[in-house]
Amino acid sequence: MTTFEGSMTANPGQYAIACSRFNDLIVDRLLHGALDALTRHGVAADDIDVAWAPGAWELPVVAQRLARSDRYVAVICLGAVIRGATTHFELVAGQCAAGLQRVALEADIPVTFGVLTTETIEQAIERAGTKVGNKGAEAALAALETAHLLSQVPPR
Repeated sequence: MTTFEGSMTANPGQYAIACSRFNDLIVDRLLHGALDALTRHGVAADDIDVAWAPGAWELPVVAQRLARSDRYVAVICLGAVIRGATTHFELVAGQCAAGLQRVALEADIPVTFGVLTTETIEQAIERAGTKVGNKGAEAALAALETAHLLSQVPPR
């Protein structure tokens, strides 16, 4: 029996972080968490590129371009969609998640989902580095672990 298991060890190569500019007060904190997690686990700052999309709706196409470039071992996506008084929340959050999943499966590299989907700004702040940790850091660690795992599994 062979067991494949990833670790939070930096794979050789570059990492991309796609950020949503909308709700940048929150996203800046997520980005700081992601950068800190990557560098603490051995990724050189020169091996990290950051791309800013207008909003979460645009993250899938930005992630797709980054993933298809064959330049990155993983793409980390960060954003914040906060519920308002309309159904806009459901449309943006759901399609962002579906689009990013599609990009990951088509590109065959980790595309992690660090997009907060919260009811309130307070909940977003809690998940961007206060009470509930930093979901940007968690998305970065998931990218590291998944990239390491995939490097062990033979391609078809």
